[in-house]
Amino acid sequence: MIDPGLRGRCVLVTGANNPLGIGAATAMAFARLGARVYLHYHRTVDGVGTALYRAQQAKSCDEVLDAIRSGGTAADACEADFTDPDTVPALFDRAERTMGRVDVLVNNAAAWRSDTFVPERGATRNPYLELFSDAAEPLSAASTMAQFAVNAIAAALLIRAFARRCVARDARWGRVINISTAGSDCFPSEVSYGASKYALESITRSAAHELGQFGITINALALGPVQTGWITPELEQALLPTIPLGRIGAPSDVADVIVFLASEQARWITGQKIFVSGGHRM
Repeated sequence: MIDPGLRGRCVLVTGANNPLGIGAATAMAFARLGARVYLHYHRTVDGVGTALYRAQQAKSCDEVLDAIRSGGTAADACEADFTDPDTVPALFDRAERTMGRVDVLVNNAAAWRSDTFVPERGATRNPYLELFSDAAEPLSAASTMAQFAVNAIAAALLIRAFARRCVARDARWGRVINISTAGSDCFPSEVSYGASKYALESITRSAAHELGQFGITINALALGPVQTGWITPELEQALLPTIPLGRIGAPSDVADVIVFLASEQARWITGQKIFVSGGHRM
């Protein structure tokens, strides 16, 4: 039997309020292995995506916490808006007061808007996007900054806060898993989102290089289409031919890889971008 060495560890998962989401699935996967979990969330009501997705994103973490606690695992949560950088150290302080030292950080929280360089709204369309959202908005400073604030800057500050705490207590062990997208290197009609995730991948490699000396591994997952409430039946049919394994991803598909990268079995893996996409991107 393989022992992942996660029992008793404390895991901080960001963006975990959607019960159908990757953050929730990840938190529950760690809990099943005996880890304590602290959940971050930020409710959004900006009208992006399907009605189901909007409803899930507008929830607090109560539903996810109840599911975890029902299995006898210690868990807690707090809400924080990562567009304010001061929330990052406060989040770690609250997590450590409640759950003890944080051993694993999962940067799953994300901001998303569809934007484009094409000047006129609707002048160009992404055939996939139009199945579940309006045409991309012309790119603006606001759309770019809002997505970089959460997807890149907050993630970097979270890694910094995590590393400082690990080094201060001479932990010699730590895990960071960042969630990116398979389209980060070129994402027409989702320009700022793709660019911010590409920045996150660069942050991943730099942090892995610098923090390896302290026993901290840092990796990124580049995700294909995962059903967290945003994929309509029409969009699923359009996407299936692009996925060699023949199905849309489930949050548990991602959670299992995250748990692996946090485990002792992944102790010599760092600075990597791993496609978790059913072959959607290779």
